[in-house]
Amino acid sequence: MYKYLNVNDKDYINNLEEIGKSIRNGKIVIFPTETVYAIGTNGLNEKAVKRLYDVKQRSYNHPINLLVSDIQMIESITNNISKLEYKLMEKFFPGPLTIILNKNEKVPNIITAGSDKVGVRIPNNKIAQDIINSAKVPIAAPSANISGRPSITNIDDDIEKEFKDIEYIIDGGNSKIGLESTIVEVIEDEVHILRPGIITYEEIKKVCSKVKKDYENIKDEFNHYIPNYECRLVYSKENKKMIEKIKQIAKLYSNPIILSTAENINEYCKMNIINIGSKFNLEEISKNIFKILRQIEKLNPDIVIIEGVEKDKLGIAIMDRLEKACKGNYIEIK
Repeated sequence: MYKYLNVNDKDYINNLEEIGKSIRNGKIVIFPTETVYAIGTNGLNEKAVKRLYDVKQRSYNHPINLLVSDIQMIESITNNISKLEYKLMEKFFPGPLTIILNKNEKVPNIITAGSDKVGVRIPNNKIAQDIINSAKVPIAAPSANISGRPSITNIDDDIEKEFKDIEYIIDGGNSKIGLESTIVEVIEDEVHILRPGIITYEEIKKVCSKVKKDYENIKDEFNHYIPNYECRLVYSKENKKMIEKIKQIAKLYSNPIILSTAENINEYCKMNIINIGSKFNLEEISKNIFKILRQIEKLNPDIVIIEGVEKDKLGIAIMDRLEKACKGNYIEIK
């Protein structure tokens, strides 16, 4: 049976050293970061990492990134960090950026699916930082969801029902960002963005002159973010066309739910509507989207129709996650 701790209670502070010890000894802990909740264990313990894969029901072919406390910890588990990689870390750490680096022999191959590269991130979240500092080891920390399910941004998302064999659940409230980190890799002095996130191409371009959007060409062989109902994503730059298409689709189903931006709520009269946030505040939508996708499962819809947003800056990351949630069932109206 897991131990639940709220970070606002004295018990959390009193147990922080024990939480770190549990991770160091290979136990599994769920805790918040600024992006989404993580499920973590000792990233240098091969047996512990194997158990993490099994608990998460994650394929061994899918690498796990490491959360670390500082540059010194990164240097202790990697080799040959380049000037450009240091430049990226100086600019974006701590924060929602994961960088792929050359690993050394301390990092077990199970973490990297046999690759000689490992993803590392310094989270910009005091709870996560305290836990890493207490554990005194890099933490193997994928998102706290069964593989293929939407990520978790709040303990209220029934997180305890998904997992068995965990030691602690640390409740830190709502995730600040709500989307997983941007992932980058430096290849021959060029920054390749492997996964879009809240740190955008434009921000990285300000730091590095050569930046490539690899996520546009990478075929993702893993099913991520998929809820247990059918969903469809619709977008058009012409708002009226998008609304009419969504209404057309909704009429074909008996229990449709529409995820609408705040500005369009009144356009869907007498329909089941959930407000995902303002299209002029993409940070609000990114914070809400996973939580809403999970909550809707309790409503048993026969389809969920989602208003898309413009694929620009943070909108690229939001649409990336939504397209995957909809299994590529995306309609763009010109």
